[in-house]
Amino acid sequence: MIAMETQMDRRLFLKSSTLAGGGMLLGFSWMLSCKDKTKAMAEVVPENWVEVNGYIKIAENGMVTIMSPNPEGGQNVKTSMPMIVADELDADWERVVVEQAPLDTDRYTRQFIGGSQAIRQSWERLRQAGASAKYMLMQAASELWEVPIEEITAKKGELFHSVSGKKAGYGELATAASKVAVPETVPLKEIEEFTIIGTSKKNVDAKKIVTGKPLFGMDFQKEGMLMAMVIHPPAFGLKLKSFDASSIKGMPGIRDVFSIKTYTEDYKWQFFDTNSFIDLVVVVGESTWEVMTAKKALEPNMEWEPNPERTVTRDRFGTEQTLHFPAGLESTSEHERKKKEMSLQKGYLLRKDGNPESALRNASQVLERSYTAPFLAHNCMEPMNFFADVTEERAELAGPLQKPEFTEKTLSARLGIPLENIDIQMTRLGGGYGRRSYAHWLVEAGIVSQRMKAPVKLIYTREDDMTSGIYRPTYRATYKAALDANNNLMGLHINAGGIPESPLYENRFPAGTVDHYLAEDWVIPSNITVGSFRAPSSNFMACAEQSFLDELAEEMGKDPIAFRLELLTRAENNPVGENNDYDPARYKGVLELVRDKSNWGEEKPEVFRGVAAYFCHNTYAAQVLDLVMNDGQPQVQKVYCAVDCGIVVNPDAATNLLEGAIVDGIGNAMFGSLTFKDGKPDKQNFDRYRMIRMMEAPKEIEVHFVENQIDPTGLGEPAFPPVFPALANAMYKATGKRLYDQPFL
Repeated sequence: MIAMETQMDRRLFLKSSTLAGGGMLLGFSWMLSCKDKTKAMAEVVPENWVEVNGYIKIAENGMVTIMSPNPEGGQNVKTSMPMIVADELDADWERVVVEQAPLDTDRYTRQFIGGSQAIRQSWERLRQAGASAKYMLMQAASELWEVPIEEITAKKGELFHSVSGKKAGYGELATAASKVAVPETVPLKEIEEFTIIGTSKKNVDAKKIVTGKPLFGMDFQKEGMLMAMVIHPPAFGLKLKSFDASSIKGMPGIRDVFSIKTYTEDYKWQFFDTNSFIDLVVVVGESTWEVMTAKKALEPNMEWEPNPERTVTRDRFGTEQTLHFPAGLESTSEHERKKKEMSLQKGYLLRKDGNPESALRNASQVLERSYTAPFLAHNCMEPMNFFADVTEERAELAGPLQKPEFTEKTLSARLGIPLENIDIQMTRLGGGYGRRSYAHWLVEAGIVSQRMKAPVKLIYTREDDMTSGIYRPTYRATYKAALDANNNLMGLHINAGGIPESPLYENRFPAGTVDHYLAEDWVIPSNITVGSFRAPSSNFMACAEQSFLDELAEEMGKDPIAFRLELLTRAENNPVGENNDYDPARYKGVLELVRDKSNWGEEKPEVFRGVAAYFCHNTYAAQVLDLVMNDGQPQVQKVYCAVDCGIVVNPDAATNLLEGAIVDGIGNAMFGSLTFKDGKPDKQNFDRYRMIRMMEAPKEIEVHFVENQIDPTGLGEPAFPPVFPALANAMYKATGKRLYDQPFL
């Protein structure tokens, strides 16, 4: 199987996909991978394809091409989503090709990644795409063979009529099938009929990745392309005042130095237009090294001034939202003081069951604990970058981003070029985690190209990216548990907030498990910008909640897993409130599975165990973490992970995704931190921003999936949050010290 990368503009794509010939194109998705690349490529290059209805093309030789509309950022949707289509199509997986589609919101829907929603949101649509194409092929065969369609079967790209002995490949019937009316609805397979879904398939881009083929934005090249870099203020709360570029304009390879404004003053932001620094200085030259050298030489000759308080209006998916950015140079010490102060006050009421105030007043004992977490940077391995070639009439761009259909609107407004004259080619992302949702560097590249009247690639250095914002917010949460004289849990109070967003989900577990429950939150405005992260608020709340429940279980003299199961049983049989947003039975299922698979309760000499479970992004995850101490330093020996994400489309890929989330979570929990002094981040590169190292990763990760027939849910993020508290609880067992503040080391 093969993954093909195409670089064609939108109109050429639309034109070529409707050519008459010996094939067919249907409409909903994508796909491929390959054992013998040379042989497959020779077979997969027919000149004529026939369109059936949107995404699926079938050639005369029977090869099937499925367009891949969404960006691929390492979550393997470019393989797993096409598997869904191919299964309903009854295609031969070995003869399916995947092509990365250009951005085209007329043809595709939800052409972006984020929130662990790709499979979940597309499940029905992808299945319908494959099933519709198969129906049209079967109808064509029925008419050709003059037999009832009910007597025709399909298997691995061929159609059969057992009574007459007739059979034909998909390629032979593609042209006729393209003339069949697209059915409004078609029956889908029963779960037990799947032949591709639920089996492990290799990443369609695997060979290209390991052999270094050009897949990423940094790989993109075009003859005559210039290089560009930006200079933004050194601290949040500052803006550009002036600069003197006379000393660098004569440096080797430098073409120009000028200032730009990413967004105009009257522009209404799209949701993902969050940007800390609007006024920038750009250095343009012939090579990366020449531009970097000139950039460093220019930085001492720049002046900055205080950025005044400002208010921005943005489109929040159809509703208007106002963002407030205060003036001033902020510091972490002041942040911590303000967060503690806010946590001691009454917050904004989100949920109240029973009489929690009375329960706390009358309690025999109140267990109260507070938890904090710092700002976190994304630190994608591939630097932020984008290519742009803008003329008076059109714009062609290529690079890695997560929300192209939103960024395209921003670009159109800023450049004054109609959407239909803008083409964005989506390259593979070298890491995203939400950072590439806010692709202001794409807009910057477009502005620079438009001014230079030349193709340009704009690149952020590591320092540029790490100091430009869009961080995971900093949080604080306080938990109070009211216990009666018999150590029974009577009530629970959660007060949580952050800068500048709250992390609290008031209807998640343990809501619904206690009679008296209070959830309230607060926020503190900031000019330090934040944005999507890997389960951004969930990773903090999971750590606070599950660490507290572990300590509460110990105080009550109960086993930590048994205590959680007891709470969930209450929510299952006699829930409090009607808005609980989790399924207690499924929650219990992952806890019971991880308990059994890890042999919880079994004593292991010098091995310290922690457990945690969490629900987010529609998926349930539970983990048991085994830790040992080596020379006084914690080493994660093994992590057991149980997940309920519904039907698992591609088990190996799903396992890989969970393993990556666990390693990433351990690294962030142990080391992740970004602090500020007078608006300036204390870390700007990996010499100070500590990342997990290979020797610190778990020696083993064992993944188990709950088997059911529930439609698939998210998987990129749910395993990330629970590993924070699982690690904290294990470290407590090892050291006797509870951990309340991240990072742990």
